[in-house]
Amino acid sequence: MKALLLIDIQNDFLPGGSLAVPEGDQIIPVVNQLQQRFDLVVATQDWHPANHKSFASNHQGKKPFEMTELLGLPQVLWPNHCLQGTPGAALAPALATNKMEAIFRKGTNPEIDSYSGFYDNGRLKSTGLADYLRGKGVTQLYLVGLAADYCVYYSAKDALSEGFETYLIEDATRPISPEGYDAARADLLARGAKIIRSSELL
Repeated sequence: MKALLLIDIQNDFLPGGSLAVPEGDQIIPVVNQLQQRFDLVVATQDWHPANHKSFASNHQGKKPFEMTELLGLPQVLWPNHCLQGTPGAALAPALATNKMEAIFRKGTNPEIDSYSGFYDNGRLKSTGLADYLRGKGVTQLYLVGLAADYCVYYSAKDALSEGFETYLIEDATRPISPEGYDAARADLLARGAKIIRSSELL
C-alpha cells in the first residue's frame, strides 16, 4: 500500500507568508494532481503556540535566522509562523483537501521544535503518524510539501528510519535554500530514499 504525505502546505510558508518558501505556491497544482493517484492521502500541519521557543520574538535581543539551542539541540530562530488557529497556520486555500484522511499537527510543544511529521526534533514524542500509516498497511510513502530542506527532509529521514520505502517527489517541493536542499538531497539518497519526478506517477 502506498500513501501520499503532504507536509506543511500552509499559508505562512507561501509567498506573502511570514516564513515564505520561494515559489512555494507553485507546487500546489502538482500536489493536487498527485492526490488523485493515491488511495491514502495524509497531511501535516505546523501548529505552534505563541510562546514557542523557536520564535526569535521569544528571545530578547535575538533576530530571525540567528542560532540558539533548545533542549541541547542547535536551533534556528524563526519569524513567528503557523500560530495555532490563525490564517497563517491554515492549509493553503488552493490545496485540494477532500482526499485527506487525516492531518497530523506538530510543533505544539513550546520547548522544542518539530520539523518532522513523525517526531519532534529531540525525538521525545511521536505524533502517531508512523503507527497510523502502519495500521493502514502502508509500506511505500511519497512525500511532497514545504520546505524541502527542513520539514520535508526531516520527515523523509524519519520515514526511512521507521522502515517505509520512501520517495521524495522533487518537483512537488521547494526549499528555503538551494544549498540546504543539495545537502539534504545527498543525505536522503545516501540513506536509501528514492528521488523522483511527478511525471513518473502522473
